[in-house]
Amino acid sequence: MRTGIVAAALRLPRAVREEVANREHVEEVIDFLDLQSARDQLVVSLPYGVRKRVELGRALALEPELLLLDEPSAGMNAEEKQDLLFWVQDLRETFGVTILLVEHDMQIVMDISDRVHVLNYGERIASGAPKEVQAHPEVLKAYLGEDGG
Repeated sequence: MRTGIVAAALRLPRAVREEVANREHVEEVIDFLDLQSARDQLVVSLPYGVRKRVELGRALALEPELLLLDEPSAGMNAEEKQDLLFWVQDLRETFGVTILLVEHDMQIVMDISDRVHVLNYGERIASGAPKEVQAHPEVLKAYLGEDGG
């Protein structure tokens, strides 16, 4: 909260308004990520996929302009990955956030990305739309062992 500890402790009107607005935003995030069932549980007791959604919710609660997702699908089963795709695709629309995704699951990358940058040993070897990058000779060589020709 931006109003400060004194305003919050004294329950000044601007602090109360800010708290109400923050609670409304958090409720929107909970509804968006379908976390109602996890509301009163310890995160450590939740299934892995739900924990990942809680992590995403924590990030969204801060109302970021840019959200960095580093391997968000790691350790998820196929159903959880499909749900993740749905939520990430809707994040931009619902919350107006730009997403920078670092991911090794190429199906996820190709399904949700507007633009892809491919690195090989720290060097960028291709950039562009997913379809373009997927067919790029250097990408094929680096990731599939093909010579591209």
